[in-house]
Amino acid sequence: MRTYRELFGTKEFTPLFVSSAAQVAAQTVSGLALGTLVYSATGNPLLSGLAMFGPSLAQVAGAATLLSAADRLPPRAALAGLALVLALGTAALSIPGLPVWAMLVILLAQGLLASLGGGVRYGLLNEILAGGGYLLGRSALNMANGAMQIGGFAVGGVLVSVLSPRGTLLTGAALYLVAAAAVAGLRRHPPRATGRPSPAETWRSNALLWSSRPRRRVYIALWLPNGLVVGCESLFVPYAPQHAGLLFACAAAGMLAGDVLAGRFIPPAWRARLVTPLHLLLAVPYLIFVLSPPTPVAAVAVTLASVGYAATLLLQDRLMELTPDELSGHALGLHSSGMIAMQGVAAALAGALAQRTSPAAAMAVLAVASVAVTVFLPARPEPSPGVASGPRRRSSGAEG
Repeated sequence: MRTYRELFGTKEFTPLFVSSAAQVAAQTVSGLALGTLVYSATGNPLLSGLAMFGPSLAQVAGAATLLSAADRLPPRAALAGLALVLALGTAALSIPGLPVWAMLVILLAQGLLASLGGGVRYGLLNEILAGGGYLLGRSALNMANGAMQIGGFAVGGVLVSVLSPRGTLLTGAALYLVAAAAVAGLRRHPPRATGRPSPAETWRSNALLWSSRPRRRVYIALWLPNGLVVGCESLFVPYAPQHAGLLFACAAAGMLAGDVLAGRFIPPAWRARLVTPLHLLLAVPYLIFVLSPPTPVAAVAVTLASVGYAATLLLQDRLMELTPDELSGHALGLHSSGMIAMQGVAAALAGALAQRTSPAAAMAVLAVASVAVTVFLPARPEPSPGVASGPRRRSSGAEG
């Protein structure tokens, strides 16, 4: 599979695409509304960052207890159920007078359940695009996610002004309902793995995935460099309260450009060699924030840096090469939960640093940390794991 026309010719890809896009739009407008609501109520950059990215911290618990269900639940039912729960939780966040601590409790509960969603969705993607289409399919989903973030932050900023943050949260809940409805276009797929999901099974599969040194290196490269840069992004609201939506939209636009580049134009032979340069591109432009640049300069730096998120797509393709088919959903869920959890940790660290220094200084410090991780822990390609780790997948070979 080499073109997007072939990709959308796959019958089940379109409803999965629509569901994913609607869910990202819901997350985007809801996150911006909630971050604005909490910051206006408290004036605290740490709480504002936690409101937008804190649910990701709960993904650590989800990755430790729930991920075995990613390959053991019927995908259609699981995706629809998760979207409905997220819709209910987001609507609850709009209740007037709800204290900040109650908001954080709801967000953590949503994050715990959402830890399962990435494994189910991307495991199903790997299944319906079997035979070499995963990278191209994930690229298309990422591009839709980027477009939804651009539109979501732009529209969300308007909605926050016109409807208020609480009205915008209700809009986010409605978009989650759209995501649940779109899943009806999928056929009923049986679970990819047998057995009953349990925390013990989750731990066993996590241990198996982590036991392979090549997979470990890929996971570390997926989690750390971009997690630290997301910590920079978590400070957009306190850095530029009136222009945070613009900065978020610029970040999404840069990520969209990087996904197009990775999905269609980077040949397979170059993928491993471009991971480290892309990770450096992701962090280096944020160093300019040490000078507290004006919004136009900051917007250019953020856009350029976000092209570097394309490294994540290349590393996901490598992860699928190293993973047994029956663990594909679990492996992708572990990647997603670990990455999002790292983003939550970085957001908390960024907020704490911003309180002691300034948002601009904290962003520069996290950018330096991301550069250091990239330089000292390069994602060099290694031989695939042996038979003990399970059968290996072939490279997707998607060139665009």
